[in-house]
Amino acid sequence: MITIISGTNRKDSRTLQVANYYYNFLKQQQQDVYMFSLEGLNVLSRNEQILQIENDLLIPSPKIIFIMPEYNGSFPGVLKALLDNTDIRKCWWYKKALLVGVADGRGGNLRGIEHMTNILHYLRMNVHYNKLPLSRINEEMDAEGHFINQLTLKAIEEQLNGFIEY
Repeated sequence: MITIISGTNRKDSRTLQVANYYYNFLKQQQQDVYMFSLEGLNVLSRNEQILQIENDLLIPSPKIIFIMPEYNGSFPGVLKALLDNTDIRKCWWYKKALLVGVADGRGGNLRGIEHMTNILHYLRMNVHYNKLPLSRINEEMDAEGHFINQLTLKAIEEQLNGFIEY
């Protein structure tokens, strides 16, 4: 089982479009994959929504993909709030993680990827070596959320195939 987290609560985000692409790719590879978005989710306290996500998606999933936009030089606080308000030992310890940065600028959220790597290591997660920064995302995707650059598609495919084998 693989769970994808779209790491922003912004409505109709590019991050969600990227997460949907990852989800559809893994489905085509016959993977047992699930996805959820932080959009509309109250992650500021440990509540029924958090408990349901824990029980249905996080606890049973040995692999988690974080799709993270760049916010103020790192990743969104709402994603950190999710980590803070879950049962850390059951949801994160000794699981495998894949990191994807999303940004309209040139860096592809490299700083946010490295920041999250340190946090996930603290949570005893094993972070896959192939961390993909998706830069200039508005040039990489069309308005409907389809990737248009073949090199980017190849990089995503290589990243996901490696994570499947991980």
